[in-house]
Amino acid sequence: MSIRNWPESDRPREKLLKVGASALSEAELLAILLGTGVRGRNAVDLARDLLADFGSLRTFLTADRAQVCKTRGFGPARYVVLQAALELTRRHYQELMKVGSALLNPAATRDFVLFRLRDLPYEVFCCLLLDSRYRVIGFEELFRGTIDGAIVHPREVLRLALSRNAAALILVHNHPSGIAEPSAEDRKITVRLKEALALVDIRVLDHLVVGDGVCASFAERGWL
Repeated sequence: MSIRNWPESDRPREKLLKVGASALSEAELLAILLGTGVRGRNAVDLARDLLADFGSLRTFLTADRAQVCKTRGFGPARYVVLQAALELTRRHYQELMKVGSALLNPAATRDFVLFRLRDLPYEVFCCLLLDSRYRVIGFEELFRGTIDGAIVHPREVLRLALSRNAAALILVHNHPSGIAEPSAEDRKITVRLKEALALVDIRVLDHLVVGDGVCASFAERGWL
């Protein structure tokens, strides 16, 4: 049955306006982004099919373009809409992180890095650049590796920090395995970076290791 023939209280768009987005199911929210269904399947049915085929909303949203676009009722135009929605969410988290000191808003910082890195199939090493008041200047990816690790060059971290006039850094990298526990190598490179940056009076405030939904903090463990 077409959604237009549903009671108004059951239609995803009208339901969102009346009771808020949090009251909608994942399929209903996805249906709003899809806009329309396909022959024999309305937008909600199509959304349910997609979630069932991929196993979860997260798996669907992080699947590659080729995999998504080969499914029934989903082409490049709809893929673009979803990617735009995801990028807006990333930028929303980045704006929240920029409000005040990163040290005073650690939850926003963690939410941001989790959203950016948790679903990557390869390891990346990034720097959150801060000014003298620990306000966010920017977030830069410096190194990209395989699932086995990324090669981190202290001179490149130092060059980036100096070029952006950063007074402090929060180091960030992910573990594609989903396990956030820092390795012995993670601890070694952190010490090297801290010592190199200290020579030019740039502080390393923390090193966050991103796993599957969790962050391990070097600062919280007393390792910095």
